[in-house]
Amino acid sequence: MAVWTASSGDLVVDRRLAFAEGYAAEGDLAAAIGILAEAMDLVPGWAAGWFRLGEWRAEAGDRAGAIAAWDRAVAADPSDMLGAGLKRDLVRTHPVAEAMPAAFVEALFDQYAAHFDTALVQSLDYRAPWLLREALAGRHWGRAMDLGCGTGLAGQVFRDAVDWLAGCDLSAAMLAQAQAKGVYDRLDKTDLATLEIGERFDLILAADVFVYLGALERITAWCAGSLTAGGTLAFTVEAEPAAPVTLRESRRFAHSRAYIDEVLTAAGFARVVVTEAVLRQDRGAPIDGFVVLAEGLAPRLDRQGDGEGFALA
Repeated sequence: MAVWTASSGDLVVDRRLAFAEGYAAEGDLAAAIGILAEAMDLVPGWAAGWFRLGEWRAEAGDRAGAIAAWDRAVAADPSDMLGAGLKRDLVRTHPVAEAMPAAFVEALFDQYAAHFDTALVQSLDYRAPWLLREALAGRHWGRAMDLGCGTGLAGQVFRDAVDWLAGCDLSAAMLAQAQAKGVYDRLDKTDLATLEIGERFDLILAADVFVYLGALERITAWCAGSLTAGGTLAFTVEAEPAAPVTLRESRRFAHSRAYIDEVLTAAGFARVVVTEAVLRQDRGAPIDGFVVLAEGLAPRLDRQGDGEGFALA
């Protein structure tokens, strides 16, 4: 996503960036950094310029300088549409991000929506929805929610296994692609970080979605509170062998088996089945992950007086 090509709003700075890009392409990062750093004095609020400067400084081995530039990018655009905070975390000793910025995810997938299916399935051998369906073979549900539904690949795979299907996603362009498939009963533009417990579902799907969230405590608690008695949560994550959560160079999060077990148990799931699988390919290498099924929520008496049969304690 070549976000640094956005105009600074100053023709002089734009020309200097073009010169700097030329030096960088020739391998002279010192010259490129010098030109752009000087130009940034003229447009200190230009997030894309700071983002590009951070990239070049990181490539040149100046970790502190890169972090400082990405700090300025986030300060200039607190929504962090460019994902500068994630770049910054990748070079920090102790990353602090708990999720991808919503604005970054929305912009990224709005850009890729038109050719997303082809790139993912044909080029990257993406398998998450089919792996989930295989793990749940022979079962049928009433109401289902497809979290982060994207273009609707999981919806297509699960449509004949559910009576009613909703989907939600942050990207309007992705939702338009999902709508065109005609497999959802309802689609909503929603940030997963803002979901509130209300409706109940028999099945909640999240195919290749939690990789955009580092900490999973909130979303798994929402899922537990939004499932009917006997309901199922099914999702995939990229596998991390050691640390509970790791931010990878792809700017996607990976999670350990122990962490998955811990957050699902804390959310109240009594039965958790985790299966290892290859989720997709990336630059010719397999991306190992987990296919996770969580069930067995303990029923709770209605303590809210709203007529629901069960509620979270």
